[in-house]
Order: sequence, then C-alpha cells, then structure tokens
Amino acid sequence: MFTGIVTDVGRVVAVERRGDSRFTIATRFDLATVPIGASIACSGVCLTVVATGDGTFSVDASAETLSKTTLAAWSEGSRVNLERALRMGDELGGHLVSGHIDGVADVVSRRADGDSQRFTFAVPAALARYVASKGSVALDGVSLTVNEVDGNKFGVNIIPHTLAETTFGTLNPGQKVNFEVDMLARYVARLIAGL
Repeated sequence: MFTGIVTDVGRVVAVERRGDSRFTIATRFDLATVPIGASIACSGVCLTVVATGDGTFSVDASAETLSKTTLAAWSEGSRVNLERALRMGDELGGHLVSGHIDGVADVVSRRADGDSQRFTFAVPAALARYVASKGSVALDGVSLTVNEVDGNKFGVNIIPHTLAETTFGTLNPGQKVNFEVDMLARYVARLIAGL
C-alpha cells in the first residue's frame, strides 16, 4: 500500500527487454534500507525490487503490466515518480493507493491557474464512473483531488510544490499517465452493481 505522496523522482538508467522487461532506476533512496522483495511504486505501479546497486534498484515488469500501463514507453532517461511502501504508523498524507493500475489517462490540456497548473485528463469510458468531483485519484502515483468531472474527462490543480517534486512539471498535453481509481470508489461501484 502507498499514499500517493511521491518522495523521489528517479531516472531509468537501463532497460533490458526479454521475457519480462527489467528496468534499473537511479534514486536518492537509502538503498541500504530497501531489501530485495520490497515494493516501490514507480509512477504509480507497484513493482518488486529484484536487485540493488550503487544508487540504483531494478524491477521486472511482465507483459501484462506493460500492456496496462505507460511502462512500455519507458527508455533510458525516463523520469519516474517513486514512493516506498507504507508502513503501519506512517502518516497517510494522500489517500490509500494500491499501485494496481486501472488504465492509462491522456493529458488533454494544461493551463496556468494562479500559481498552480490546471490539468484536464481523459480516461477510458469504462473507468469514468469511478471519478467523482472532490474524490481522489492517483495519476502516475500522485494522490490528487478531482476538481470537476465532464463525461470521461476530469480536472485537477497541481500546486507549485507538486510540479517541482514530481514529473508533473514536465507533463504536457498528448502525454499519458498511469491511472488508479480510488479504492473506495471501486468497492462502492461493485456493491451498487450487485444490488
């Protein structure tokens, strides 16, 4: 489990394509405290650490993960939002995030809104029902509050701190992000569908 509060922006330093894809990511995390088998949210995707090196860790992504996320487009130099797994007793600053990506959202627009940036995203129609005004979503692993919803599109404001400390500072229309619906929305929809 994660909170959607990014604590480092890593960089892909190596990609190995084989049966699964292996990504090696440079980070500022203290890797002496990251055991093999630990979970790290990499742009929102919960991945397992399979190796560590000098300032780097490696993760494997299956074909299923590549087909449902933006990871297939990662290459050397790609920037990655990183968050270590939540531990009992940690502050829950965002919302509960599983790291299980529901789909990919498209960046439709970006514009200045005061000191912040207002982004509009579009999600696949099947996922739109999980997005509610003032509800939570995780985009590339960042916990965000939805401002408004219009069909399969929704808007969020990104404050200057988040722009500087995540990959959102360089995110532009036409790009794609990993999208995870709020866990509560998923279960409420399931319960309602069963009525």
